[in-house]
Amino acid sequence: MATPLTNLGSPQQMQRSGAYEQWAKGAVIVLVRHAERCDRSHGACLGDPSGITVAGSQAADALGDGLQRLGLASTDTLVSPEVRTRQTARFIFDNPVTPQPWLARCDSSFAQAALDHKRAGRNLVLVTHSGCIDQFERQLGVAAGERSAAYASALFVTLDEGGKPRILGQIQANAWRRLGKGRQA
Repeated sequence: MATPLTNLGSPQQMQRSGAYEQWAKGAVIVLVRHAERCDRSHGACLGDPSGITVAGSQAADALGDGLQRLGLASTDTLVSPEVRTRQTARFIFDNPVTPQPWLARCDSSFAQAALDHKRAGRNLVLVTHSGCIDQFERQLGVAAGERSAAYASALFVTLDEGGKPRILGQIQANAWRRLGKGRQA
């Protein structure tokens, strides 16, 4: 049976999925796809053509506001070294994030590498690429037609008592503002 990909784009869905509870425990990994790429858009760029668009920076900023409301005190943040992911992270987080080369290697080892970087009692936010998120979803049984990591979307995963990953759901970029009306940290 395929793993469903629940839309977490409302405070009610965040509550029902257990995302708020798991976040409070420091038991969540969030895989964030970088914001809209300049080289694949007609939108205005921030500068570097291998980076993100102005619209992408606004989406990343909204994502950052949403994560801030969840609370980042017990959160580790890691980013792929690509310009587009580093720019996205700059708009999400107030503090600099150290690039990690493994976050750009979107192969069958990606999911295990992500799990290996998760520390007990601390959430982990990874700013990465659609191919890496796709690899993670594949390994957790998400059907091919369900796998989709849009620009500035976020996949929420938790670990059960035995350390086995389970998908809580996904938030699309345009839903972060709606979540502002939900639970505050």
